[in-house]
Amino acid sequence: MAKPKIAPPKTTRPSELVIITGLSGSGKGTVLKALEDLGYYAVDNLPIGLIPTFAELTRDSANARCAAIVVDVREGEALRQLPSMLKKIRKTVPIRLLFLEADDATLLRRFSETRRPHPLGTEQSVAKSIENEREQLAEIRELAEIILNTSKFNVHELRETIGEKFQSGRDESKVRIDVTSFGYRYGVPTDSDLVFDVRFLPNPNYIPEFKKLTGRHPGVARYIRSFPQTTEFIERISDLLLYLLPHYIREGKSYLTVAFGCTGGHHRSVMIAAEIQKRLSRAGYKVKETHRDIAKN
Repeated sequence: MAKPKIAPPKTTRPSELVIITGLSGSGKGTVLKALEDLGYYAVDNLPIGLIPTFAELTRDSANARCAAIVVDVREGEALRQLPSMLKKIRKTVPIRLLFLEADDATLLRRFSETRRPHPLGTEQSVAKSIENEREQLAEIRELAEIILNTSKFNVHELRETIGEKFQSGRDESKVRIDVTSFGYRYGVPTDSDLVFDVRFLPNPNYIPEFKKLTGRHPGVARYIRSFPQTTEFIERISDLLLYLLPHYIREGKSYLTVAFGCTGGHHRSVMIAAEIQKRLSRAGYKVKETHRDIAKN
C-alpha cells in the first residue's frame, strides 16, 4: 500500500506590526497598499493614542497577526509622543519602523504634479514645509530599522522593493542599482552614491564618423574598448563594485546609484555604464541602466 502523502507544514509569518512614517510625498500610501496586498492588516493615519491598544490586538488576534499603520505629521503635536511610545510597545510587541524619505527636488516635483497642499499648511512655501517636516521627524528617523529613500523609485519599483523586504520567503539581501552616464558639462548627478570620471579615456567625439553617434553604437564601443586602459578600468571597477555591494547590503542600503561621467555624456560614459550594467546583472544584481545626457546636444 502506498504511503499517504503528508502535506508540508504551512509557514506563517510571525506576529509583527509595521509602522510606516516619513516625509509627506515619499510614498507612504503606496507602501501601505503594498503591505496590504501581502496580507498585512492596513490602517492609514491611526491616532497616536490608539497605537498601544492596536499593537496589543495585533499580537493577540489570529486575524491580524501582521499589521501595518501609517503615522505622520498629520497627527500634529501628538506625534511627539511616538518615540517614547515605541520604546514601551517594543517590550511586548515585535515592531518594525519603516521611515520613507526623498530628496527635496523630488518631493517638490511630486507636490507640483499632484497639486496637493503640504500637510503642514499653505501659509509657507512647500520647500519650507519640507524643511520643517524633516526637523520634526528627525528623532523618529533615528529609531527606524529601515530607512528607504524613494527618490529613484517609480510606483511599481517601490511596491516591488517592499515585497522583497516584507514578503515571507523572498530574498531580502539585494540592493537595487542604477548605473547611469552623464556629461560633466551639465553637472554631476546630485543623487549619485559613487561617481567615476572616465574623461581619461580617448574621446570618440574627435573622430568624425563617431561624433554624432553615442556609446551605444557598436563601432563607438569597439573604438573605446580597443584601448588597454579601457579594459583595465572596466575590470578594476567591476571588481571594486562586486566587493562593495555586499557591504552596502549589510548596512541596509536599498538603492545605489553609480554614475560614470565624460565631457558630454554621449560616448565614453555611455559605453562604460552599459558594460558595468551587464557585468553586475550577470553577478545576480538588479540593475537599471540610464543615460542622463545622451540626447542633449
